[in-house]
Amino acid sequence: MKKSFFTIISLFSFLTASVTGQEVISYSGNNNYTLVERTNLRRYDNGKYSGLMSREVRSFLTQHTTSGGNIRYDGDFYVEQDTVRGSQIKFTGIHDAIPSSFFIDETGAVSMEEDNGYPSFRSFPSFPRDKINPGESWKGESSRAVDPLNNGIMTKIPMTIQYTFQGREVYHGEDVYRLNAQWATRYGISYWDFGGDQNLKSAQGSHKASILVSCETGAMIFMTDQVDETFSYKDGSNVSFKGTILLFTEYPPSVSHEEILPELKRIGTVAIADKTQPDSPGLSGQAGYPDSPAYPDFGSSYPDLGKKKITVQETDAGIKLAIHDLKFKPDSAELMPGEAERLDEIATVLKKTGNGKLLIEGHTADTGYPAGEMKVSKDRAFAIAQELSKRGIDAGRFICKGAGASSPIADNSTPEGKARNRRVEITILERNK
Repeated sequence: MKKSFFTIISLFSFLTASVTGQEVISYSGNNNYTLVERTNLRRYDNGKYSGLMSREVRSFLTQHTTSGGNIRYDGDFYVEQDTVRGSQIKFTGIHDAIPSSFFIDETGAVSMEEDNGYPSFRSFPSFPRDKINPGESWKGESSRAVDPLNNGIMTKIPMTIQYTFQGREVYHGEDVYRLNAQWATRYGISYWDFGGDQNLKSAQGSHKASILVSCETGAMIFMTDQVDETFSYKDGSNVSFKGTILLFTEYPPSVSHEEILPELKRIGTVAIADKTQPDSPGLSGQAGYPDSPAYPDFGSSYPDLGKKKITVQETDAGIKLAIHDLKFKPDSAELMPGEAERLDEIATVLKKTGNGKLLIEGHTADTGYPAGEMKVSKDRAFAIAQELSKRGIDAGRFICKGAGASSPIADNSTPEGKARNRRVEITILERNK
């Protein structure tokens, strides 16, 4: 009798929620994904029209679940921006990468771990902890990082957002919630970012946004924001923007490991370290993805790698191909002629991976000059991207990143170890399986 009573109560609660349209929106993770911020804003300097500011910020974010059950994302953001009048901006590819790392909880709140200004919108959208009905509203606290003058100085502006739940619908075959959001830009009255642009005196304006959120995961699928705001500076100048900001999520294509890994084996002696095997030999935590094992330690003499010195690892971000001991001219990004064969073979395989993004990371041995190492590693990543582009791979697929000597995989005290550390890594970015 007691069991039947509770069954009736549970059924009544379910039917009540169905009739009233009550929903609980929460964030449960988004796997690996690309976040795109596309801006088309009319710019006015001191009230005079300057042109259309077109900017696209893309990122590839890799999901990790920590031992405490929190969801952390690591990735890189890259920017294409210009202000033009009467002409169209073209996406040219081979972009520098801006690293970022952050956590997201079940309400959508973001906690930054490595903050270089991206993502621009933080804790947006945010969700109430209680059930809501269509037409009901709530307030959420968020923030936005802005760089109105494009001078490389990010200023964080708090946002108190009024959300209204519109209900469920279907978007491109996916069940989504529609939310409306509006907020005012207010800066310089009761809040200043002391780490931001010290010449920014104040900002004011308005935003009205429409947001689609996945019913399954709580991840934002699409957002359009109508913007009208003005930034005033201590020298008396101001800059205004009017137009639209779009945010949307894309997912990288799947890559068939069963097809690609044998192809990689054919281009040389390839050693595969399976990320699903935590006991694989290696230098754990030193390959750039701290939650997956690093390259296997085959010893400084490469007994199993052969003269081509190529290793392959399955990581959370995708298949990572490392080209060791690349021969560049000293302290430069100019490849020696003998490297052409390796690059020809690698390009042949990468052409079979679809049209997804390729992250290219340059690494150097430790020479005691960090700034120089960083520059050389970045230049060498760009050089490899350019060489692969010459071999028929679309330049728009490349994201380039320099790591200097920050991620060694061997002992820098020996010539053999330095040769292993002097490498370029190419990751075929893909969605989690």
